[in-house]
Amino acid sequence: MYDVIIIGCGCAGISAAIYAKRSNMDVLIIESNAPGGQINKSSIIENYPGFESIDGPSLAYNMFNQLQKMEIPYKYGKVIDIELENNKKIVITDKERIETKTVIIASGRNPRKLNIENEDKLSSRGISWCAICDGNLYKDKNVVVIGGGNSAAEESLYLSKIAKSVTIINRRNELRADESFINELKKKNNIKILYNYKPLKFIEEENKFSGVEIQNTIDDKKETIKCDGVFIFIGYEPETTFCKKLNITDENNYIIVNDKMETKIDGIYACGDVIKKDLYQIVTSISEGAIAATSAKKHVD
Repeated sequence: MYDVIIIGCGCAGISAAIYAKRSNMDVLIIESNAPGGQINKSSIIENYPGFESIDGPSLAYNMFNQLQKMEIPYKYGKVIDIELENNKKIVITDKERIETKTVIIASGRNPRKLNIENEDKLSSRGISWCAICDGNLYKDKNVVVIGGGNSAAEESLYLSKIAKSVTIINRRNELRADESFINELKKKNNIKILYNYKPLKFIEEENKFSGVEIQNTIDDKKETIKCDGVFIFIGYEPETTFCKKLNITDENNYIIVNDKMETKIDGIYACGDVIKKDLYQIVTSISEGAIAATSAKKHVD
């Protein structure tokens, strides 16, 4: 039986594993994708202390390499359920059942995709889901933002301070964002909003991103917007399908925790992008992983 099983090997899970191992806990990490999580999709990271500039895959490799040097056990597998049995937990994967005293859920979340032509191909090569991460790559350039909610509006305002122009593509005749955001958008001279349009495909020319083809939702007229980059903000989906039975999530499927990263179930913790919080960044996820591991250690003791 392990002292702690960590579900997810993104930056939050890696941080939790390092702190748990250093406190002499028997640790196991389970991950179904590439170690590093969402940071693998960032072409350049310039807001993580200690690195003036580093690409996401390199940072993910450095983190995972530290795990390997600490000889922290790592298993590839997809977690499909967590069962409670007396004072222990049973993590069920698509391959086996593993017993543990505590569980740290760090499974992260995935940005919703448009599922249109060239989206996967041009990901991190002109298409981004994080303005704070990648905005500086488009300084004094023309960008497009797809979405109409608070995230799209807030990130558009952020990008307007960096980019030459920001064009918002919204499929409805009005934005869903709060009125305060909409008022701020209207004050910006370099923000343009196209209502009643939906993206059809991303355009690639000479093996480079060059723009997006859109279609009017009223008259079906198509046109192409030439731009240097596109930011997609149509929501996120936390990876919490395996813990539905635990009833620890909110109406949007994010896990609810307190300041100790405790869920309402004794011995089950969560950290990183899978929890409900205000700021989704590498630095916050890493600190939450450390807190979760420290809380788990106290529980085991």
